[in-house]
Amino acid sequence: MTYVITDPCIDLLDKSCVEVCPVDCIHYDEGLDRKLYIDPDECIDCGACEPVCPVTAIFAEDDVPDAQKEYTELDAKWFKDPEAVRARINELKPAA
Repeated sequence: MTYVITDPCIDLLDKSCVEVCPVDCIHYDEGLDRKLYIDPDECIDCGACEPVCPVTAIFAEDDVPDAQKEYTELDAKWFKDPEAVRARINELKPAA
C-alpha cells in the first residue's frame, strides 16, 4: 500500500509533506507540475506525510475518497508518463 496525493494539492504545492518524508518519495518538477506525486514503489507507508498536509490532500491508498480514486493511478503513472498526467490534471482542474 502507498499514500496518494489528491485534488486539494493542485496549485497549492505545499511541501510540508516533502520535508517530513523519511525516504524522499514525494516528487514534482518545479515549473511544470501543479501538484506533488508519491512514488508507490518508494513509499514505505509510514504516514508521516498525511498529518502535515494543510489541505488534507493525502490519504492512504485504501482511504482515498471515491471522488478522488483516479489520483491513485495518476500518482503512479506520473513516474512513467508525466506529460500524460499533467494533461489529465489540466482536464480535471483547468488552470485559473
